[in-house]
Amino acid sequence: MKRAIFPGSFDPITLGHLDIIERGVTLFDELIIAIGVNADKKYMFSLEERQRFIEETFKHEPKIKVLTYSGLTVNFCKEQDAQFILRGLRNPADFEFEKAIAHTNRKLSEIETVFLLTSSGKSYISSSIVRDVIRNDGDYTGLVPDAVRI
Repeated sequence: MKRAIFPGSFDPITLGHLDIIERGVTLFDELIIAIGVNADKKYMFSLEERQRFIEETFKHEPKIKVLTYSGLTVNFCKEQDAQFILRGLRNPADFEFEKAIAHTNRKLSEIETVFLLTSSGKSYISSSIVRDVIRNDGDYTGLVPDAVRI
């Protein structure tokens, strides 16, 4: 079974994430959306809210599981018997950052990273931009799946 982890904080999940997930799920037998927990990070949405947003968004997709984890992503991959890490790339800066992480993960394990380019119409969307729009009472509804609309 080809199993992949799509890790992130998903604070909140965006249409950019959705784009990568919907295309990535076609490549694997199972895709685990892994919500990373970092005690040092200040989140806008609680872990439970982020998990609910994702579960609601993908409730009709049997190949997707939603789990939470802390620690190294490669360790979580090993725990879940996942052979791949799925990552989305929006721009050249993402590539440079993700490349360094992928090389490190490969050094630490046998886990391969698979990169998908975000579709051009969604490449500008990031969780930090969405949070900023929400904080400033802007219309964020065109940036996130329906489940996130609060």
